[in-house]
Amino acid sequence: MLLLGACAGWSLITAAVHDGRPEGMLLAVLAVAAGYATGRVSGALLPVAAPCAGAAAGLVLAAALPGLSPGPWYAAPLGHAGATAALLTLTAGAACCAAWATSVPALRLGLGALACATVPAGIVLGSAAGCVAGAAVLLCSLAAGSARSRGVWLAGLAMAAGLVAAAIWAVAAGALPDGLAGALAGRFPAHRVSQWQDALRLADRNSGLGVGPGRFGEPSRITARTLLSDGRPHSAPLQQAAEQGLIGVFLLAAVFCWVLYALWRTSRPTPVALTAGAALTALAALASMSNALSFTTVTAGAGLLAGWATARPWAGDSMTPGRGA
Repeated sequence: MLLLGACAGWSLITAAVHDGRPEGMLLAVLAVAAGYATGRVSGALLPVAAPCAGAAAGLVLAAALPGLSPGPWYAAPLGHAGATAALLTLTAGAACCAAWATSVPALRLGLGALACATVPAGIVLGSAAGCVAGAAVLLCSLAAGSARSRGVWLAGLAMAAGLVAAAIWAVAAGALPDGLAGALAGRFPAHRVSQWQDALRLADRNSGLGVGPGRFGEPSRITARTLLSDGRPHSAPLQQAAEQGLIGVFLLAAVFCWVLYALWRTSRPTPVALTAGAALTALAALASMSNALSFTTVTAGAGLLAGWATARPWAGDSMTPGRGA
């Protein structure tokens, strides 16, 4: 709560200095906090049914996302790919967590099938990133079944998220070799790298307080020339750096690291903790290269998954803590 409060407070401070619009950040903080609280309560009462229902809802929302997108109805929804991939990732994570939480073989098989459904769903919905991320979560969940020390695994997940964010930052800074930079840039729309470079330019000039929450599109030279731009650089770390300075980036990273720490300390079985960690790490990677966190359904879903994975079931709890060194 202290970290989320610091995120909200810093957005208000930077908004006051630069006449910014902190409503988006405040809504994201509220969604994460509400999702986490709901996940803790529902996960304590219904440790299997709650994430199962959440996984089914996530799959439905991923299919219905075009109607929820902020883009104009007559055009391709802005951010559709990133938000769809994020929802499919969270769906796979919730279904796998529910499968590991149940001791009924038939139910575990059904929940496993629900988790596997996210891969073909990504293909049908045209989300290659969602397909890959869902498959990665499934593989990590299977490997988590034989894990003994969750600390090493969670440290590896933190490093993986950091490497993805560092790679996007390096692409924006032009610090990669031409061949590697060209290969990475070719995976994204033509204007995306230009938006990242613009965000890094603004961050360099305003490293202390940024340009203000919600103001990236105003001083950005690329956004003004991009058709149907939503005023975001489509990278959560770079957006934080441009709009709220280095402290904003630190707070964003601190929240993610705290979630991994909470998963390390949770009394839930190790496979549940590691599966949730893998799904949230995949979400962090997607957020580094898209505007997935701009959708309330995604931020609330992330909070829900973290809450389910750290909740302590009240009834019939025969599980051992399983926390590793």
